[in-house]
Amino acid sequence: MSTEHLLAVTAIVVITAALVAAAKLRPRPWTGIACVALAVLLVGAEVSWLIYHARTSEGADLASALPFQLCDAAIFIAAAALVLRTQLLVEVTYFWGLAGTIQAVITPDLPQHFPSFPFFQYYLAHGGIVAAALFLVVGLGQWPRRNAVLRVGLITILYALLVGAVDASSGVNYMYLRSKPQSASLLDLLGPWPFYIGWAVLVGLGLFLVLDAPFRWLHARRQEHIGAETGV
Repeated sequence: MSTEHLLAVTAIVVITAALVAAAKLRPRPWTGIACVALAVLLVGAEVSWLIYHARTSEGADLASALPFQLCDAAIFIAAAALVLRTQLLVEVTYFWGLAGTIQAVITPDLPQHFPSFPFFQYYLAHGGIVAAALFLVVGLGQWPRRNAVLRVGLITILYALLVGAVDASSGVNYMYLRSKPQSASLLDLLGPWPFYIGWAVLVGLGLFLVLDAPFRWLHARRQEHIGAETGV
């Protein structure tokens, strides 16, 4: 991990922890403004990247500029979750952000370096998704509901099938379904194509279950508490 990468990750951790802690200690009224501000930051980062990519790419490279990567979709979903506070959107943001986007923060597929625009955009966008996920779920208490893993897992599979069709028809490599990223990543541990895709599905499911485990326990404790109070 380079110094610039370490500093970027540290900044994401510190800012996210501060947001979550502040939301727990003083939940209103600033949290609504913070949600909108973070949503604007996320959408602004993504739109600015699309404009930058379109202006600096030519020919076939433009095909890879569309927002079909999982993190690209997560940006818009996280922004919508922050503004609308819809539970399903919050659940998708949480599982995609912590099971997927956080890996992009730890092992970035980013050839550019500080202080380039792509460097700042990458960590703002990806760090913003992680911050949004933890801010909504931990800070503001919008826990995943029962069976959230099944719902988000199905959405993820359907989205991957859509992206796979786009990859097959256009020759691009969204979600790394046709080949692994050039930089080192966790996919390097999962074998060659196409086997790493199947293993990635199993790893993703395992991560979903781990992320959901604290809330399954909390739901069970809450139900026990309610039962004790009602004598049921």
